[in-house]
Amino acid sequence: MTTRLLLTLGALSLTGCVITHEPAGPAQYSSQAIERDGAKEVTVHLNMGAGQLKVGSGTHKLMQGYFTYNLPSWKPELNYASGDLTLSQPKTHNMHVGNNKYEWDLRFAQDIPLNFHVNFGAGEAQLDLGSLTLRHVDVQMGVGSIKLDLRGVPKQDFDVTIDGGVGEAVVHLPASVGVYAEASGGIGEISARGLQKREGHWITEAYNQPGPKIHLSVHGGVGSISLIAD
Repeated sequence: MTTRLLLTLGALSLTGCVITHEPAGPAQYSSQAIERDGAKEVTVHLNMGAGQLKVGSGTHKLMQGYFTYNLPSWKPELNYASGDLTLSQPKTHNMHVGNNKYEWDLRFAQDIPLNFHVNFGAGEAQLDLGSLTLRHVDVQMGVGSIKLDLRGVPKQDFDVTIDGGVGEAVVHLPASVGVYAEASGGIGEISARGLQKREGHWITEAYNQPGPKIHLSVHGGVGSISLIAD
């Protein structure tokens, strides 16, 4: 068993998955939507054990999700009530180690304030959040990679936290917005482009100017992180 597979299984165990065997079948496709209900602010919990996660804008609904999976027991579980949305890969499911296909493509309304809590065990995540109205972003990552794009024009301050396991993170930041970025604990290689290095942190040139601010904190054992302000 390879090191990568061991790490993947470890990440899945942290998400509460029960690992047995289930034959992978042909890809299945489904979609789910959450209509607007007058909520002034929405908290979004995304819990994926392993797969490919895409998040962005592109809907007039509160959320529109498109899902692909080739294990029937992996059909996502969606719950929404009173401004609290939770989307999860089932915690107790069969796992077939091999040609698994598991993808979420989630689109959110641009004008509704959002708090994101992302628990991502293993795989690849592409979070294009800059065009959304953000209040807070918290990402817990296990094994794999994350690309987080925050480029946009925020209307107010917001915080972003990434707590890592094993993998890499690439974060795109808006150069025209005040950004304060810091990294601590078990971080591997750190590269920064378009930011000014200070004692233990990085800032954009716009940080000392009036306007909304983004505060980014990266903690834990992320293998490498790239901060790019453009």
